[in-house]
Amino acid sequence: MLPIDAAAHSSRWRRRHPVDKAVLGLGLTVLAISLPPWPGAVLVLTAALTVLLGPAGVPPRKLWRAYRVPLGFCVTGAVTLLIQVGGPDGFVTLADGGPARAGGLLLRTSAASLGVLLFAFTTPMSDLLPRLVKAGVPAPVVDVALVTYRMSFLLLDSMGRIRQAQAARLGHTTRAATWRSLGGLGATAFVRAFDRAGRLQAGLAGRGYDGTLRVLVPEAHVSRRFVAASVALLVALVALTLVLERLLP
Repeated sequence: MLPIDAAAHSSRWRRRHPVDKAVLGLGLTVLAISLPPWPGAVLVLTAALTVLLGPAGVPPRKLWRAYRVPLGFCVTGAVTLLIQVGGPDGFVTLADGGPARAGGLLLRTSAASLGVLLFAFTTPMSDLLPRLVKAGVPAPVVDVALVTYRMSFLLLDSMGRIRQAQAARLGHTTRAATWRSLGGLGATAFVRAFDRAGRLQAGLAGRGYDGTLRVLVPEAHVSRRFVAASVALLVALVALTLVLERLLP
């Protein structure tokens, strides 16, 4: 199990309905890309961090380990706005207004990523996917997503075991040995994926599979109080952004 999935299963908000957390987390994401970078995205980023580390109870180390990957993409995308290729001043020069655009993009994307992580760190996929059928998503699509989600963990576990076995047999001592081990890892994982898929199909057929996977979903109800508090926070962020935008240069 990935660290973010383990954190979601042990979250303080695990028993809350996914709609509650979607209103807050995805609402913050929408505000991050809709409001001005300054001060809107900064306020959204601060609010998301406060909720993640406070009421949601996400450990800072786990949050950083999950956040540094999208943050790297955010930084990479922002850096490209600093320069321009071609022009009268040279082949590669600083773009006019590049720092402002890069800073704005970095603020928007980093704040939006925290909003998505807020939802991911508090909502296990096993609680979310079965409820999508009630939201109008076709059942076969949800079944494929559930199987893919389960198979991904099995394959990651198999790859970890194979890599551990290769390391125990000195399969990573030299560069050539490392490349051979990677090739063997890919081939073995490919074969095992098809083998597990075949066994899964046989198991489902033996249990009378009729095209729908029926799973038990933890009972939860949408909390009007939680949704109202989330909407109030979002409205307050919008209002504070408009006020600060007028007061600050």
